[in-house]
Amino acid sequence: MNEITTYLQECKTFYLATTEGDQAHVRPFGAVCEFEGKLYIVTNNQKDVYKQMKANGKVEICGMNKGTWIRVKGTVKEDTRREARVAMMDANHASLSSMYNVDDNLMTVFAFENGTATIYSFTDEPKTITL
Repeated sequence: MNEITTYLQECKTFYLATTEGDQAHVRPFGAVCEFEGKLYIVTNNQKDVYKQMKANGKVEICGMNKGTWIRVKGTVKEDTRREARVAMMDANHASLSSMYNVDDNLMTVFAFENGTATIYSFTDEPKTITL
């Protein structure tokens, strides 16, 4: 899991895809963390992306770093525990502290419950990691 988290952190910006009905939606994200052995992402619970992940937890992430790219696909589930939000804030304080605090009733985190991450390049065989 550490390899996936580090890769996404090095990307700085990665893209999260969700669906609403039969329409795909993609937007930039930049904060991830590992907590209790799971990959976590963060969003505001007032945004459409939050509603989309609550309605359909199947998501995909894609990002590029140093001539390689990663695709993370799986199912996410909201984690309402304060400890999970604290872990996210601790891992991303510089980028998140101007938008959230862990008790603001806006910051929410989602954990990947299952899925795979595959790192691709033009020269090497893909490397797949089970979440």
